[in-house]
Amino acid sequence: MNIDDVRKTAFAMPLTSPAYPRGPYRFVNREFMIITYRTDPDALRAVVPEPLEIGEPLVKYEFIRMPDSTGFGDYTESGQVIPVSFQGQQGGYVHAMYLDDHPPIAGGRELWGFPKELASPKLKTHSDTLVGTLDYGPVRVATGTMGYKHRPVDEATVLKALAAPNFLLKIIPHVDGTPRILELVRYFTTNVTLKGAWTGPASLELHPHALAPVADLPVLKVESALHFVADLTLDLGTVVHDYLAQD
Repeated sequence: MNIDDVRKTAFAMPLTSPAYPRGPYRFVNREFMIITYRTDPDALRAVVPEPLEIGEPLVKYEFIRMPDSTGFGDYTESGQVIPVSFQGQQGGYVHAMYLDDHPPIAGGRELWGFPKELASPKLKTHSDTLVGTLDYGPVRVATGTMGYKHRPVDEATVLKALAAPNFLLKIIPHVDGTPRILELVRYFTTNVTLKGAWTGPASLELHPHALAPVADLPVLKVESALHFVADLTLDLGTVVHDYLAQD
């Protein structure tokens, strides 16, 4: 393979059999359970990078079932998103994500900078309760429960939230171990078809773990819960701040 062939072919690792295909990436019947809780403001400030700003000390803990995802397959994800603002624009900072499928781990990290790690999340309906769990190896790290479809939610409010930007800290190291890419990335979800949205009573437990430290943002009070199903497209991102650029 000559140099021109390498340039034309390469878009992801490994060169001759990439872990995921080229986008766009469409998700069908994506199911969310999002529990919003109040946490320690000092702990929150310690993990949110500038120039992002935080307001109230809130965290959204997410359990997401993705049964039909273009190029990525069938998988489940769980993690934390922190409400933030960037230059006055409200959005969410993706702080931690754990999932059970290699292609979206590789693609998420390489393309956007999602902080994805391998673990075992689940989201299932048990009788009258929606139950989300996250296990890291044999250890239970998170458990979320919610009353199943107790009350409908105004769909316009959910669509507005889905239209807001999300932010990621993308880190790609150089061969000497120093950062070669260190960027704040913004991305959007588009082409959303909302198939239903509900709220209800909810609870959330987070347990300490050395390698899955979700409990470092402790649950002080559950504020609200949201369950919804949607089709959506995950757009590629743009760089809004380069930490390695000269001032």
